[in-house]
Amino acid sequence: LCASSSSVHRYNPRVERSAKKQANRRRIIETAREVFFADGFEQANLDEIARRADVAKGTIYRYFESKAALYVAVLAEHAHLFVVRMRQTLDPELGPEAQIRKTALFYFRHYLENREYFRIFWAIENQRLIGGLSEEVVTTVTDVWKRCLQILSSQIERGVKEGVFRFCDPWAVANLLWIIGNGLIQTEQYPERREIRAQPLEAVYEESLSLILRGLEAEKP
Repeated sequence: LCASSSSVHRYNPRVERSAKKQANRRRIIETAREVFFADGFEQANLDEIARRADVAKGTIYRYFESKAALYVAVLAEHAHLFVVRMRQTLDPELGPEAQIRKTALFYFRHYLENREYFRIFWAIENQRLIGGLSEEVVTTVTDVWKRCLQILSSQIERGVKEGVFRFCDPWAVANLLWIIGNGLIQTEQYPERREIRAQPLEAVYEESLSLILRGLEAEKP
């Protein structure tokens, strides 16, 4: 009996090679995540990552031009989900101020639950330390920033149109919120900065948010 042509698996070298490459890349990223998060960027060793991923060290360089590129690729894996979840905080029933507060507090609590992934921002701002990143990697990270800022900016713009906020540049104010929020979050990484901050991080974060929102309030007639 002859099997029908539809049931016969035809070997396709190109498909097989592509599948193998994708599997290797996935295994390298998953292994690198474990090593980077356990040892930190500076102490992480590509030889160790290669050994655990069961690939040659040269194989890593076929997919990632440097340790820095691999590091950011690990962190960027989480970026898409983060933006999706941030967008899910939008609630048409909330006014602009309540919405911005809800989105900003989501950002803060997401940091508390996923601190390792926030190192993507540290990486892009410290290329002198970790080594230059490719244009593709920088574009990927920058796109994450822009999408997050667009969410904030759209709510500020809505507040201006509805007369809740005074006239302002929504994009500039969104950047201000972003810079202050990230700046406060980064103080948590260093004992000296935590000591100078004195108050609990969440309390300072919420108070800073309130100050900016009060400054946005439209003048009452």
